[in-house]
Amino acid sequence: QHLYDLENESIYILREVASQFKKPVLLFSGGKDSIVMAHLARKAFYPSRIPFPFMHVDTGHNFPETIEFRDAFMKELGADLIVRYVQDSIDQNKVQEETGKYASRNSLQTVTLLDAIEEHGFDACMGGARRDEEKSRAKERIFSVRDDFGQWDYKRQRPEPFQLLNGRIQFGENVRAFPISNWTEEDIWSYILQEGLELPSVYFAHERKLVQRDGALLAHSEYLNIVDSDELVEKTIRFRTVGDMTCTAAFISEAVT
Repeated sequence: QHLYDLENESIYILREVASQFKKPVLLFSGGKDSIVMAHLARKAFYPSRIPFPFMHVDTGHNFPETIEFRDAFMKELGADLIVRYVQDSIDQNKVQEETGKYASRNSLQTVTLLDAIEEHGFDACMGGARRDEEKSRAKERIFSVRDDFGQWDYKRQRPEPFQLLNGRIQFGENVRAFPISNWTEEDIWSYILQEGLELPSVYFAHERKLVQRDGALLAHSEYLNIVDSDELVEKTIRFRTVGDMTCTAAFISEAVT
């Protein structure tokens, strides 16, 4: 019943986004949260086609398994996928590549995302953020209003009593909508099991070459800046998230399902 209630709430939010905004888009990374959102979108508009495109901001440092899964999943879903690359923002000198031991492209995605929003005229972007992930996200509404620069001001957020969602925005403003905001990580995994959803293989135990750094295990790749203190190891691991390879740590695990 708990998962059924969450599913109904998310489907309601997805339909509200589709009805209140002129040009929404669903942000898709190939991770478990965005896969659940895509599945909910399919349910929300079945038997019709999903009425909005999907978009992935590709840092160029993603797990190859995730990109392979993304393309196959989009083909099976029959949805339109827009891909924009952080590398293009770097080449255009809009952002600067980080250097050093902890260099990552994670923070560079914002500029690429804002450029894509302006390019396509999107007025609402649906994301897979959940309130249980961190304190700042716990303050966000289901419809979170952003200004011309993509900035969030908690003082300007609207009340949402009785799930009444207000999508009215001024010219230049944008909304981030969070259909699974009230889900927890346990809810996500339970729903994946219940619905039999497929996931990228990195979520399950596999043997991999790793870099042991500061007590964490990072996937060995050409994108990682190796330093003398790093140790190369090979272990059976899995990942709980599928962010950039440069900043996503693995867990020792034998879980294959």
